[in-house]
Amino acid sequence: MSDLLERLRGRGWRMTAQRRVVAEVLDGEHVHLTADEVHARAVVRLPEISRATVYNTLGELVSLGEVLEVATDRRAKRYDPNAHRPHHHLVCARCGAIKDVHPGGDPLADLPDSERFGFAVSDVEVTYRGICPSCAAA
Repeated sequence: MSDLLERLRGRGWRMTAQRRVVAEVLDGEHVHLTADEVHARAVVRLPEISRATVYNTLGELVSLGEVLEVATDRRAKRYDPNAHRPHHHLVCARCGAIKDVHPGGDPLADLPDSERFGFAVSDVEVTYRGICPSCAAA
């Protein structure tokens, strides 16, 4: 489970009811919701929360580095609260389900100098694609 709420409290982030609900919706393991999904879940908890507030809060969380904005395909961006533990993503090519994965090794070290073309590489994003068990069974 992510520790998003604790991280935000530790930062002294002003925890309004709207911000708290968005953070609660995002908190968890393997959470990769779109902004519309965050809004739909937040409305259940706080009916008066607006779509604009959800989008603004997500933008703040991304700017703070507390939530990652994940784009694994041409679908809507998704928001991942697992921002402080390096990981990659496993994506179902059919339904779009996303899981966090933590393979061994250092993918940054796996790129030889001859393939860096002079870049000072600072980050690596790896996306594994396949078919999830539910889609494979269908």
